[in-house]
Amino acid sequence: MTSPRRLAQSDSLPKPQAKRPRTLSIHSATLPPSARSHVAMDRRTPRSATAPTARRLVIRPYKEPPKAPDDLFRTAWDTQLHPAVLAVYKSAPVPFSLEELYGKVKDACLHKHAPELYTELRAACDRQVARQIAQLCGGTVEVDAFLRAVDTVWRRYCTHMLRIRAIFLHLDRTYIIQGGNPDAKSFWDMGLHIFRVHFSSAHAVQDRTVKSLLEIIDRDRDGESVDTSVLKSLLSMFTAIGTYEKAFENPFLASTDQYYRKESEKLISESDIPTYLIHAERRMREESNRAISNFGARTCAPLIMTIEKRLVTDHVELILNKGFSAMCDEGRNDDIKRCYDVLSRANAHMPKDSLDAHEMMKARVIAYVKGVGRFIVMDREKDSQMVQSLLDLKSRLDELVQYSFNGSDTFHNAVNLAFEFFVNARENKPAELIAKFVDGILRTGNRGFSEEELETTLDKALTLFRFIDGKDIFEEFYKKDLAKRLLYDKSASLDLEKSMISKLKAECGAQFTSKLEAMFRDVDASKDLMQSFKTHAASRKRLGDSVELNVFVLEAARWPLSSQVTNVKLPQSLIGYQQTFKSFYLTKHSGRKLSWQHVDGSCVVSAHFPKGRKILNLSLYQTIITVLFNDSDEISYQDIEQATGIPKQDLKRTLLSLACGRVRILQKRPKGRAVDSSDCFVFNKMFEHRSTRIKINAIQMKETVEQNAATTERVFQERNCQIDAALVRIMKTRRTLHHTALIGEIYSQLRFPHKPADIKKRVESLIEREYLERDEKNAQTYHYLA
Repeated sequence: MTSPRRLAQSDSLPKPQAKRPRTLSIHSATLPPSARSHVAMDRRTPRSATAPTARRLVIRPYKEPPKAPDDLFRTAWDTQLHPAVLAVYKSAPVPFSLEELYGKVKDACLHKHAPELYTELRAACDRQVARQIAQLCGGTVEVDAFLRAVDTVWRRYCTHMLRIRAIFLHLDRTYIIQGGNPDAKSFWDMGLHIFRVHFSSAHAVQDRTVKSLLEIIDRDRDGESVDTSVLKSLLSMFTAIGTYEKAFENPFLASTDQYYRKESEKLISESDIPTYLIHAERRMREESNRAISNFGARTCAPLIMTIEKRLVTDHVELILNKGFSAMCDEGRNDDIKRCYDVLSRANAHMPKDSLDAHEMMKARVIAYVKGVGRFIVMDREKDSQMVQSLLDLKSRLDELVQYSFNGSDTFHNAVNLAFEFFVNARENKPAELIAKFVDGILRTGNRGFSEEELETTLDKALTLFRFIDGKDIFEEFYKKDLAKRLLYDKSASLDLEKSMISKLKAECGAQFTSKLEAMFRDVDASKDLMQSFKTHAASRKRLGDSVELNVFVLEAARWPLSSQVTNVKLPQSLIGYQQTFKSFYLTKHSGRKLSWQHVDGSCVVSAHFPKGRKILNLSLYQTIITVLFNDSDEISYQDIEQATGIPKQDLKRTLLSLACGRVRILQKRPKGRAVDSSDCFVFNKMFEHRSTRIKINAIQMKETVEQNAATTERVFQERNCQIDAALVRIMKTRRTLHHTALIGEIYSQLRFPHKPADIKKRVESLIEREYLERDEKNAQTYHYLA
């Protein structure tokens, strides 16, 4: 059921009406500029529910604020703020809340007492810092305890400044940071300034602190255990108060300089250079780590420079003079690399008018290589090992430069310069031996070596070839040895031969190898010619089936053949074979003349001994002699000489190879190691050998002293021709020239070593042959005669 009361209330509600806009009336009054105003709204409920009244906004002035008492600041400072500051400095509990103290500071600033507050606070801090610093003056004598005391004062002071700044934060933000007073510093800067003034003015405290810090740093260098946390803290103190450079860094660098001066002088006199370098490297590493962890980047650079100067720069010459050559001799590449790296640090400190450390080291490298290389080149008893020794030295030095000197082009050039010096110290001989070394490789190439190893060895030999001045000597000996390899079929690989020719061509040009390449063409042409000869019916019939003839037809100008004409008496059968080939050749090439080089001929003959048949590889001279023993078992030297017509020197060498060598198909009477004109030679009926084929013609591959001298003489004659040609060419162009100028131009044109005396002789020769004439007034001036 519905409540009657609720119905009555419901019946009394007014009917909904349309909403009317509310009105807002504002009553204003004139307010003073300094007074605060407020807005009040009249929210009284309208008496009539049917017609609500408009709300009004009324603005009324505040009442005049109370005026601050005159002793507001002094009362706040004396009773609360100053006691709070003292409590903080005494590390005691502050008797007031931080909010209350902050309010007092704020009130003082609002009532324009900020300057007075800043002055009082500064004075209070000044007195407290002065008192704390004064307490350090009478501290303990022990170094570590004193430094801990100073560190404690500094750390406590920093903590106090942070607590006091929290109390006076409003002063810091309004009066200082916002520019209330341009001369006033922020609270933190003010505190650092106060501490700096008192700490710096207390000379006994500051000097003792610095001296104690230097002492524990030296103890740390000596390996003692020290408290580095105190060191870092006090160094940060010097940095914070702004006296680090003047108060600590300068004395520290001076102390470091003195420390390492004494240490380096003592150590370098007592130890060897590698040990000293290891110590110096370790010291610089330790100091760098110490500087980074304790002193910061600013001190690191001058500290390392001081150490480098005392440990390295002061002793560069002593390090190089005392130990460099020994390290090179012993192959101590790690120590040399360390020396190079350590001396790199000395370059920045070397005087401007002197060589830097690397230039001094380069000079020592050159001197060392010259000394070692010259000893190898000038040792005549070890000529057979010279080239291999030089190659080993070059490989060792290349490895040294690559590893120890970081592949520096400067040191590569230094080694090459030294090699060029000593390789030419012994005129012509190194060039000859390099040619013979290459000949040995090309003759015995495949014995235990791969193609890559052979190519590498040839490249190394070519490196030595680049250093020699007398390349024409090398060319002549190489050409002579190549001729023997081609004619006697002693070359290990034709591909290797042609590869070497290509290397020489790339190094010296096509003109240098033109004759060498022509020699290969002659051999190929001879092989084609012999193919035609073997298929020529008439020639084949004359030779018969038991004889095989091979002839090399060579152009004399291209080959280093002997120009000496010999009247060797060939056996009749061999003369017939020659005539057969000559007849065939002239049918192919009419008008040509063949000149037979018997000294370079070889034969393969079948020899019958009582103990078996052997196939002998003999030189032509050996063949001529052994054929004589078909008719007689014993023949005297005189009879052999008369029957063969072989030159005396060649005859003795040939008989020596047959009767005194490893394979003795003849016996000499009397026995001995030399052949004399009174000797007799007997066919060795007891000869036996485990092989069926036996080579005895190795004598042809060996070069005699006379042949060697003849090869060198040909080179000198060719040089004289080149000097004559250069002199005529220059004088024909210039017509008149002074002797000094002529010598200078000759030196620029000739590519082989020559002496002024040699050129002077050639000038005299040209004057005698009326190519040149002397000036009538000045004998040092020459005129060209057309």
